[in-house]
Amino acid sequence: MKITIGIPAYNEEKNIARIITKVKKYADTIIVCDDGSNDLTKEIAQGLGTIVVSHSKNKGYGAAINSLFQKAKELESDVFVTLDADGQHRIEDIPIVTEPIMNNDAGLVIGSRFLDTKSEEMPNYRKVGIKIITKVTNLSIKKDLTDSQSGFRAYSKVALQKISPSDDGMGVSTEILIKASNNGIKIAEVPIKVNYAGNTSTHDPVSHGTSVILSTIKFTSIHNPLKFYGIPGIIFLMIGLGFVAWTVQIYTESQQIITNVSLIGIGTVVLGAVLLMTAVILFSIVTVVNDRKKE
Repeated sequence: MKITIGIPAYNEEKNIARIITKVKKYADTIIVCDDGSNDLTKEIAQGLGTIVVSHSKNKGYGAAINSLFQKAKELESDVFVTLDADGQHRIEDIPIVTEPIMNNDAGLVIGSRFLDTKSEEMPNYRKVGIKIITKVTNLSIKKDLTDSQSGFRAYSKVALQKISPSDDGMGVSTEILIKASNNGIKIAEVPIKVNYAGNTSTHDPVSHGTSVILSTIKFTSIHNPLKFYGIPGIIFLMIGLGFVAWTVQIYTESQQIITNVSLIGIGTVVLGAVLLMTAVILFSIVTVVNDRKKE
């Protein structure tokens, strides 16, 4: 099987040579996406014989992942692996992450920092943030993952062809999982160890978390409209009908209409109906689009 390893990199001149040198042992092809670096990341990667995809300016982690996906598709890779360029991921864990793909046991494999390991070196605020984001992600994909935000992943050829990331930011990790789940791609996790010594995340934890949650909401609304719009629509409709029934009961008993109660009832009934109509319309559109993709 042809193994391609993709490395998103932004101002990583201190680490990129070491990472590429180690990765060569496990890869048939190495792709580096230089995401608008203003140091020597691009030149070093090119000098070591890798395929370099360059962005004229810094577009974000998601944009880098998207460029790596597109190039890996062009190369018709059988197994595609992504890992970070900051040295946190252990290169020797690559066979662990790719094994389920090789054995046809999964189409997407996540190297989890929380599976069978305690990740003692990870800052507590990051642990809490990742676990919260993972719980939110799990609700969207109906899985029980432990680390939805790990950048150390492996994809089968089928998964690579079916998934096209579009989010430019950190929300791309969640987007990929939602799209994989909707395409029926089996997702698995394997334990990895991460080295945080001397490495700190360049991403603000608050903005990272907000970006991921907003992406989860966005892609859930697009790919699962019945769940996103339909369930709230039914709830609002039931509440509205309850208030309408209450208004009718009061009028029957006292010949009076309580304006506030009746307005709440009418408003929530209308809102519920609009949400349900939106769910049906979007579901029809998504179904047609998916059917065309299959043709």
